[in-house]
Amino acid sequence: MSQRDPFTPLAITGLGCLFPGKPGTRGFWNTVLQGIDQIRDIPADRWKPSDHFDPDPSRRDMVYAARGAFLSPVPFSPAEYGVTPASLEAPDTAQLLGLHVARQALRDAGYAALPRDAGKPLPRDRASVIVGVTSALELLIPLGSRLDHPRWRRAMREAGIPEDRINDALARISSTYPEWTEDSFPGLLGNVVAGRIASRFDLHGTNCVVDAACASSLAAVHQAAMELQSGRADIVVTGGIDTFTDVFMYACCSKTPARSRRGEARPFAADADGTILGEGLG
Repeated sequence: MSQRDPFTPLAITGLGCLFPGKPGTRGFWNTVLQGIDQIRDIPADRWKPSDHFDPDPSRRDMVYAARGAFLSPVPFSPAEYGVTPASLEAPDTAQLLGLHVARQALRDAGYAALPRDAGKPLPRDRASVIVGVTSALELLIPLGSRLDHPRWRRAMREAGIPEDRINDALARISSTYPEWTEDSFPGLLGNVVAGRIASRFDLHGTNCVVDAACASSLAAVHQAAMELQSGRADIVVTGGIDTFTDVFMYACCSKTPARSRRGEARPFAADADGTILGEGLG
């Protein structure tokens, strides 16, 4: 395997993205040019600030911030990406939308990512996938919480609640969490974000994720550049993916504490008071 000259230039040949605001790369660029602030209050379909918010950072089990940047609903055809309706609940949002954005990038580069796409053939044997994915994925928390039913039962028994009412309460609590299935384990793994892309588009090179916390996207692009420079691949699908804005992540940042109390991101300002959570794929 021949190694390229260390000064051989590398090219970005295709782009795909999903960020808060207008969709697609052009929509994102227009948002930037127009200076539109996409930081907003927690949408109703994420989590309820009325359940978890308290401005006092020291308040136990509460979060002191309830703003962030959030994706709008995205049209997604599961069958087109080989995801059956029966298993749709199991894959993490990052895994599903990762397929969507990777296809955008491949098509933008002029490749036929899927058989129905127009474009030139992909060099599948020499195509890799290296993406930045930080922290846990969103399904890890509810699936783990579902296994806490023995604690719920003991606490209710100790409180003197009758057994029939305990069973009813357990059923009600369990129904709020996804069920464990044979698809659950791969559905909550960060590395499967890259694995699904490689599998669906039949890319035979390296596939892995890079976790360098807030620098995960840059680290992934760096690894992709080295993959190309070493001659191990001719193209690499790379970038960053994060769709995890559950209250769990807000608690992580609130208890550190790293979240902005004002709910504003001012990374270069003297009066900056913390970070902001947001969703995005690029």
